Amino acid sequence: MSAPADVLIIGAGPAGLSAALAAANDGAHVVLLDDNPLPGGQIWRDGVQAKIPAQARQLRDAVDNHASIQRHAGTRVVARAGASALLVEDAERGWLISYRALILCTGARELLLPFPGWTLPGVTGAGGLQALIKGGLPVAGERIVVAGSGPLLLASAGTAKHNGAQVVRIAEQAALGAVAAFALQLPRWPHKLLQSFSLFDPRYRSGTRIIAALGTDRLEGVRLQRGNSVEELECDRLACGFGLIANVQLAQALGCALGNNAVQVDAWQATSVSGIYAAGECTGFGGSELALVEGCIAGHVAAGNRQAAQRLWPGRRRWQRFADALNKHFVLDPALKHLAEPDTLLCRCEDVPYAAVAAHTNWREAKLATRCGMGACQGRICGAATQYLFDWQPATPRPPFGPTRIDTLMQLKGSTQSGH
Repeated sequence: MSAPADVLIIGAGPAGLSAALAAANDGAHVVLLDDNPLPGGQIWRDGVQAKIPAQARQLRDAVDNHASIQRHAGTRVVARAGASALLVEDAERGWLISYRALILCTGARELLLPFPGWTLPGVTGAGGLQALIKGGLPVAGERIVVAGSGPLLLASAGTAKHNGAQVVRIAEQAALGAVAAFALQLPRWPHKLLQSFSLFDPRYRSGTRIIAALGTDRLEGVRLQRGNSVEELECDRLACGFGLIANVQLAQALGCALGNNAVQVDAWQATSVSGIYAAGECTGFGGSELALVEGCIAGHVAAGNRQAAQRLWPGRRRWQRFADALNKHFVLDPALKHLAEPDTLLCRCEDVPYAAVAAHTNWREAKLATRCGMGACQGRICGAATQYLFDWQPATPRPPFGPTRIDTLMQLKGSTQSGH
């Protein structure tokens, strides 16, 4: 089965939703794919305990009710199929989608770094805990420590408190001066100032980093360091994340150039490959507001309406300034590269310790010798960690991009397959 699209969009987060609406309103037939069951991405993740902003619901409804937009949930890209088509798969079937223009809105994921005890039950990513709670995880009465870096810590702590948890500490690795400098700029974005009141929470500590998660069969407490002082806190859960890393694997596979570990785009959100655009967190972390305006620009350009796109440039500049401030003041301390002990697991899927991986000089060599990155997550966790820890560049993904049914791969028969 083959389905053509004027504009094909991968990812139904804020950038993808706004891109779809912009392109459809310009007269394009749009196909929107996302591997999640519901639209909204990670930032607007839905669930039984989720509180979705009104703006997100309105945008989602507008997309779903638009006659020129066809949305496929639970669908992921499997491989490239010629110059302007992708092989995709959902739970029931695989099929080819051809396109005139492609917009990548693949978002970002948490950067997780290894430290002693990080594999204990009860330890999750900061965004991971937030997603679990939105999905129905009961946390009422539990003592929670949130540690790492960036605004995701505040969002995770806020979700936990809203659902009855006791947040005993928010440990931010950035120094007090950096956090204060960032806070002083927030009045330029009043909406963000309201969201950041947790910076003034008495349980918030800047210049504080995780040393270890404590426990035997499951998490019992954490050890934190602030300057020369060390404290141990009892807790039931630890949510730990060190910012976000762009999902660039599909862009890499399509030949798009990268810069600063994100998809490189020009003023029109165009990548280095003709006919392919990118928007949102896959082009660099900047929050939902920046993702929305970037998606809208990409949608208009992909549909041929550059005039409408250019009118949105001032709004993009405004939110890009916020993103620049965020990235400047929450840069990771190099000391975080040394959290792991030699026997700390770096690859959790294949039980590969830090020392075994550190003995090698690049990702490919380590992967071949230790099976690091060959487990269920296919290197999404450990690969990102080694990129930060050792400055290793992951290899360009090869199709299929994930476990795929044979009958789906058979759809490639007869197509001109790039890279095979």
